Amino acid sequence: MNSRRAFLRLASSSVFFPYVAKTSWAKVSPSNRLYHASFGGQGMAKTDLRKIASHSNVTVRAIAEIDPSRRKQAQALFKEAKIYADWREMLEKEGDSLDSVNISTPDHMHAPQAMLAMQKGIHIYGQKPLTHGVAESRALTEYARKNKIITQMGIQCHSTQEYRTAVRIVHDGIIGKLVEAHSFSDKTWGDPEPRPERKDQIPAGLDWDQWVGPAPYHDFIKGYYHPGKWRKRLDYGGGTFGDMGCHIYDPTFKALGLTYPISLRSEGPVPNKHNWAVDAVVHYLFPKTPHSEGEQLPVTWYDGAARPPSRISSLLEGKALPKQGSVIVGTEGVMLLPHLGMPSLYPKKKFLKFKLPVVKGSNHWHDFIDSVLGRKSLPSANFDYAGPLTETVLLGGIASRFKGEELKWNAPALEFTGHGAATSFVRRKYRSGWEVEGLG
Repeated sequence: MNSRRAFLRLASSSVFFPYVAKTSWAKVSPSNRLYHASFGGQGMAKTDLRKIASHSNVTVRAIAEIDPSRRKQAQALFKEAKIYADWREMLEKEGDSLDSVNISTPDHMHAPQAMLAMQKGIHIYGQKPLTHGVAESRALTEYARKNKIITQMGIQCHSTQEYRTAVRIVHDGIIGKLVEAHSFSDKTWGDPEPRPERKDQIPAGLDWDQWVGPAPYHDFIKGYYHPGKWRKRLDYGGGTFGDMGCHIYDPTFKALGLTYPISLRSEGPVPNKHNWAVDAVVHYLFPKTPHSEGEQLPVTWYDGAARPPSRISSLLEGKALPKQGSVIVGTEGVMLLPHLGMPSLYPKKKFLKFKLPVVKGSNHWHDFIDSVLGRKSLPSANFDYAGPLTETVLLGGIASRFKGEELKWNAPALEFTGHGAATSFVRRKYRSGWEVEGLG
């Protein structure tokens, strides 16, 4: 590891880790430059890159983008960056000079890219969901903690005024102890149709084998996987829940102090052989927290056309449910939190004169960079928080395969008690040639 990056790791670690510096590190002068690279060049990767690059201390050194047309677009935006078609080549050639990376690729690539980067001592900004598989999330979380890697998951709404205010309302006890919570999204990242029985020509310059990476190999079908629609496919994405669950569950997860569920049960449609279903309904039970009432806390997820029952919507006194958001029911009131909207409290008469305790937001991307530079403590969506959140969301996807069955989750053992079929989906088997130490 070069001495400049070593200093950055020391500086950031000293803020919040009990760490004894190596003598050689202590002699290095502080560096104000942070060298960054991106896995992905367009889509969410472009957003992440622009936000990270807007920090005055960041230099974008390299970008790996598999799609040739997107490589050109990335080069036009970041003219000084080296552009690679193969992320492994980028990591091999640039890794020793990098301080941080953002991983903004399809879900099935998140874990191998993050693990290999962390094994080089690089700090990680990883898009949601943290990984495609449950065991992968646990592995990344534990590796980052053990090796003092600075991490942040790309749930930028986590740092907004709206979501932080909602968390404060719960923590201040404004709506009392929590009785139940309901979260929902109207997105439809699923496909009830079978996969087309055809094989299309791979576009010139697109390395399809690399795009598939460690996941099961499927022939290229134009417009079916790349770009975007991979979210609908079991082997590459996580459906609507995988896409939006980490965003919309986040304020509930944070406010209630949730960790791992005790059990879960799906009432929604079952995925077909290749694709996620839509209109999910997944019921979770969590252990009691300091903010909840009773010994167990029920939390339910809905997507597509599915919505909370009328007894919940009636608590909003005629207010229509937003397309995406959460309803949190307490012993002293109800909070409606639209996705990316300020919370409102019910019954209206009770909270008529109540003034929301507005909590200032922060720059989610810059918080990560400042932490790497040693200017701030751990980002609030670091993997110790984001890992359990991601695991919870991904467990819902597994439950959807076993409609109507109560699955009891043994978090320490990473298994469903007495249910080998469900447990078989907890770990991914990597395709030959794509194995990564510590994963699979």
